[in-house]
Amino acid sequence: MHFCVIKSRTIKIFIAAILVMILVAIPFGGSSAAQVFLGYSMRKVPIYNVDTTEKQVAISFDAAWGADKTQGILDILKEFEVNATFFLVGFWVDDYPEMVTAIDEAGCEIGTHSNTHPDMAKLSKETMKSELETSISKIKNITGKDVKLFRAPFGSYNNALLETADSLSLKTIQWDVDSLDWKGLSAQDITGRIISRVKNGSIILMHNNSDNILDALRLTLNRLKVAGYKIGCISDLVYEKDYSIDRNGVQHKN
Repeated sequence: MHFCVIKSRTIKIFIAAILVMILVAIPFGGSSAAQVFLGYSMRKVPIYNVDTTEKQVAISFDAAWGADKTQGILDILKEFEVNATFFLVGFWVDDYPEMVTAIDEAGCEIGTHSNTHPDMAKLSKETMKSELETSISKIKNITGKDVKLFRAPFGSYNNALLETADSLSLKTIQWDVDSLDWKGLSAQDITGRIISRVKNGSIILMHNNSDNILDALRLTLNRLKVAGYKIGCISDLVYEKDYSIDRNGVQHKN
């Protein structure tokens, strides 16, 4: 009888362990089912890339300082017949309104990169909201279009920031392929980094005024095209609704 009790208890523990492992593995609207079921919290995450069988990627440019090469970027995108997403800081919009118009008229997508480029995870929720609303207003006053995407400066975020972005109907976007173009790498090295890391559903991070961005962009687009990738804006890649985001920031279609 004693043996039967121990055996029964062992079986129950084993079944419970299996159940928890299954629940942990299931994404549930940005958190795992285990977190919902067991009631413990987890840090929210933005979209780093997209789970897709399509050979499709998105290129994005952060614009905070300088605009000398932005028109050149637009010219190269047009040459390759692709679009991209530009995340603009509010003070950049103030300084280069004509370039905001040029980006929009080129058919590219514009998201907000904050208003003053602070580490937003260190701000109060009220200041976070002001940063986003101010930058959105500046962009919309020029383009007349709603802003739907947000990228946090320095890639720094916390739950409060993601919740604030959500309240403004913004999708928060990170990246899974970092070109490191801001480090002064050669065009070949930038392209090599991207091509060695890219996969279906990747979001590529570049900057509009890095040293070798024009040569790197042309090389990268050529290599991606040869590899058979479709290239476009982030909104062409991410799911608009009926999706979940797992703990690694991968967006899945429900």
